[in-house]
Amino acid sequence: MAKDTPLSYRNLVIYEVYVRNHGPNGTFSDVETDLPRIRSMGVDVIWFMPIHPIGQLNKKGSLGCPYSISDYRGINSEYGTNADFIHLIEKAHSLGLKVMIDVVYNHTSHDSILVKEHPEWFHRDAGGRPITTVPAWSDVIDLKHPQPELTAYLIETLKGWVRIGVDGFRCDVASIVPLDFWLQARHEVAQVNPGVIWLAESVHASMVAERRAVGLPAFSDCEVFQAFDLEYDYDIWPVWQTAVIGQGPLSRYLDMIQFQDSIYPVNYVKMRCVENHDQARIMRLAPSHSQALAWTAFQAFNKGAFLIYAGQEAAAHHKPSHFDIDKIVWGNYALQPFLTRLANLKKHQLLASGQFSLLGYEPVLQAAWFSQDKGLYGVFNTSLTSGMVDVQLPDGSYTNLLDDQDIRVVNNQMPAPAAAAILAYQAAGAPTPMDSDFFHFELPPE
Repeated sequence: MAKDTPLSYRNLVIYEVYVRNHGPNGTFSDVETDLPRIRSMGVDVIWFMPIHPIGQLNKKGSLGCPYSISDYRGINSEYGTNADFIHLIEKAHSLGLKVMIDVVYNHTSHDSILVKEHPEWFHRDAGGRPITTVPAWSDVIDLKHPQPELTAYLIETLKGWVRIGVDGFRCDVASIVPLDFWLQARHEVAQVNPGVIWLAESVHASMVAERRAVGLPAFSDCEVFQAFDLEYDYDIWPVWQTAVIGQGPLSRYLDMIQFQDSIYPVNYVKMRCVENHDQARIMRLAPSHSQALAWTAFQAFNKGAFLIYAGQEAAAHHKPSHFDIDKIVWGNYALQPFLTRLANLKKHQLLASGQFSLLGYEPVLQAAWFSQDKGLYGVFNTSLTSGMVDVQLPDGSYTNLLDDQDIRVVNNQMPAPAAAAILAYQAAGAPTPMDSDFFHFELPPE
């Protein structure tokens, strides 16, 4: 992992925006108008899905995918002008928001500037035609790393965006772009702004294995952490999904969280979320509304930064299309107060510098952040349990920090919350962590 990544990055709240489908006109101006509301939710970083011109050759849908980029240094005219984007950055900065943009350096569109000017920078078939190494991605062609001239061009492009005020990069499929490239890019960009935030879309473990099996580059999360501050948690995402829909044991998912703690650097930061532009909305994935809220609260409480995908605050069920105009229906922003509570709790010092411990999962998921004499205790009702549940809290009166409701603990029991409860407590000693067979193995007697 990047040695200088601060633990405070675990307190970050990131908000993902797809400009095309965000406002009535799908423009930078629409997003700029919405920035005060976004900031009021407790958001620290606004991440824009690719803002560049989209290729038209072999495009998908009526307008094409933003990840099929024709010019890394240009602005998609659908959204506005370069001046409009700079104005948006300035507005964000005035509100205390950092701006992150998507970087897609594994591939370009079939009609990109680079393939026209430098066809030698691309993977090609036996006939010399540029190709993708992922057949499902038919609207793109892959850059062939490493090449010094290509590396220099891409890094200079990053520097250009930093010079106009961009504060961070979310790097698409970072695990399949050479690690040496990212290390060099981070080093050189730091000469322009040493505070740039680097977020890797580290890919599913299955994709790493598949590419390695056919001799294509793919790097593990441990390797990728050398160059990045934050990573996706796709390494355990499928295990989480099966737990949410009830097709896999919750204990297995919690085991994997503990496993992450044992294999990554001590200052590792995973970006936790329950949905993003590539994944189903939590309101569609979870069996019930209450379970969706419970899982959302847990991922905000979990160790790492927290991502909100635009529309989540409207309790959206539908994930917008990548390829067409498909506007978010905002309604009355039903979940904005709930997400704002979670975002503000994410800023708590304990969630960066405290000790995180998973405490159990039957009948409800429980976890805590604690120091020597204080803590935050989370109870997440992912199983729709009713009645009283055992907790490791001193008897007394508490306030649920998610809704200000009073909760009484008597004989180390409390009522199961409808969705989730987070309670502040003062107590010496650490709660007893979850016992897991995953970490224990005893040889049979001889």
